[in-house]
Amino acid sequence: MKNRYLFVSVTLRKDAEHELYDLLASHASFVGIGTIRGDLYSLGEYPGLIPYQDTVNLVKGELYEIGTAMLEQTLGLLDDYEGIGQEDPLPHEYRRELLPVILDDDRQLEAWAYVLNRGLEGLSQIRCGDFIEWRKSREA
Repeated sequence: MKNRYLFVSVTLRKDAEHELYDLLASHASFVGIGTIRGDLYSLGEYPGLIPYQDTVNLVKGELYEIGTAMLEQTLGLLDDYEGIGQEDPLPHEYRRELLPVILDDDRQLEAWAYVLNRGLEGLSQIRCGDFIEWRKSREA
């Protein structure tokens, strides 16, 4: 069986107020707040996650469990949104891969996450690891 967990670090988080959150919420259950070891970079209006297992840097997000009946359809819609659907031109800016997520209660689960699939030239690192927090601090 395919992995049913999905880690979201930006637009699909509850507090991001994005219309695709409703799709996720209707097909998935919130598991908890979690982190992935890695770095987050600003691409302007959205970020890119680069996972590194040997870093102390953490990227904050939410973990969801997608219902089995809707797994393929939900991941397909999210792939289309992230620009990695079958109809999207190559090379894709992102890729979906399985990564270890550490939950706030110290459980570790493997989950799908959308990872930046390009070079880092010209990008600035979001040192706090939380795009929503970073964006709010820049608007203040």
